[in-house]
Amino acid sequence: MLKFKKKVAVILASTLALSTVLSGCSSSGGNSTGGSANGFELNVCVGPEPESIDPAKNTASDGSTLINHAFEGLMKLDSNSKVVEGQAAKYEVSEDKKVYTFTLRDDAKWSDGEAVKASDFVYSWQRLVNPETAADYNYMIDMVENANDIMKGKKDPSELGIKALDEKTLEITLSTPTTYFLEICAFPATYPVRQDIVEANPDTWSTDPQTYIGNGPYVLKEWNHQAKMVYAKNENYYDLEKLGPDTINFELMEDQNTILSAFKNGEILFGDDLPNDEIEAMKENGLEIKSQLGTYFLCLNVKEKGLDNVKVRQALALAIDREYLVEKVAQGGQIPADTFVPTGLSDEDGSTEFHSNAEAWYSADSKDYEANIKKAKELLKEAGYENGKGLPTIELMCNQGHEPIMEAVQNMWKENLGINATISNQDWNVFIDTRKKGDYQVARHGWLADYNDPISFLDMWITGGGNNDAQWSNTDYDKLISEIKTSTDNKERYTKMHEAEKILGEEMPVIPLYYYTDLMLVSDKLEGFYSSPLGYKYFMYTSVAE
Repeated sequence: MLKFKKKVAVILASTLALSTVLSGCSSSGGNSTGGSANGFELNVCVGPEPESIDPAKNTASDGSTLINHAFEGLMKLDSNSKVVEGQAAKYEVSEDKKVYTFTLRDDAKWSDGEAVKASDFVYSWQRLVNPETAADYNYMIDMVENANDIMKGKKDPSELGIKALDEKTLEITLSTPTTYFLEICAFPATYPVRQDIVEANPDTWSTDPQTYIGNGPYVLKEWNHQAKMVYAKNENYYDLEKLGPDTINFELMEDQNTILSAFKNGEILFGDDLPNDEIEAMKENGLEIKSQLGTYFLCLNVKEKGLDNVKVRQALALAIDREYLVEKVAQGGQIPADTFVPTGLSDEDGSTEFHSNAEAWYSADSKDYEANIKKAKELLKEAGYENGKGLPTIELMCNQGHEPIMEAVQNMWKENLGINATISNQDWNVFIDTRKKGDYQVARHGWLADYNDPISFLDMWITGGGNNDAQWSNTDYDKLISEIKTSTDNKERYTKMHEAEKILGEEMPVIPLYYYTDLMLVSDKLEGFYSSPLGYKYFMYTSVAE
């Protein structure tokens, strides 16, 4: 999930609470525009032109940040990353943990003044699982009754286990009790959208400020594509009096040097990216480095010649020096990765980490690097490509800013295995689309958890999954994931998740490089800013110290 460039994610606050308030002493980068006493105009950058800001179709954390300012779910994350009531005033859970009844706020309204109704959520959740929507995150609510059959085209979306008991009461029935379900209700894909608006403008509603009607704290007023998105306070939001900026200008920038320059010049008070070689210099000048629950990895198209051979994929993984990558290239406190599921998630016993009890795919320690290379050469020879001979040149595809990592990998493969690789750079939206279509050989990728459970990293690789960009398929793996998602035995679930990750490591459709940290440029003049540990940024309650 890298956005700076990341995929979207949410995590349970109890495991990764984040200190959020930043303070300062004077005003800069934001000018008073009148309005409330605390009102002002705030300039920030969370990424380039978003791929999508349709809640059902967004798959990136910059898009999620934008969506979180315009929409709100039944639940939401507070400044301590705790899941609390959002559009729901309260909720009740049945004794068997399968039926959730939400009562909406009396003052929940859309930005055009219409009341938010339970039926809005019914429509939105049915739209999410409807195959015609082609939402990559449709499986996010696969625990809801009949969701899987609907996604497979076996049942009609109207049969989803969600119904409006009246205008303000929503009932959701699960097929299996799910401990993280309330987190799902705070996930952008589950936010409500207006049926009348969407169906009248199915292809353009989320790209035009006139039809981008939300129920969150801010309203999209202007979108100068490739340049700026202007958000203004939603006068109909129930928490209006607590909002900070009158206007939030999301400056759309992708070039890391441009972002850094704008931050240094006070043109923006927040930037979600910077050049690697500027990290050390900025540590005392606004750079914040936070832990994240995510993995940076290479995604291999297993249908491509050469990469369709598991021994080649294993050799490529072994030939990478991860300690060198994090210490000399990334330089942001990242941790070398030896499995796909990152550090930070608890195992079944609750006292140890899932990662600590996992079987390492390889050693990520530099002291074992020579042994890794020796094994890689043996595997390449067994695959019929000794010293890289006969293996087609591999194209490493990335988006802007990731060239240094790709260049290091390119050199390691050439020096250690004799494998030739080229590097292609694409703009973010083109890159995402190309990777999704499978029109690549090896692409950089990143993933942050969607909720506090290891399955969030494992269920994306099922056959035909919306986020399975590797085009990989394994029936044993699919069976395990299905069993994990329908099991009510926690010990069984975690045992099978370890088994699934082992299969993933043996097949190697992905090559983990390191576990993420979040690097943010935050002005010491910005107060009230907070973020979730997994990429979402919140500016709605900020102010600038005078």
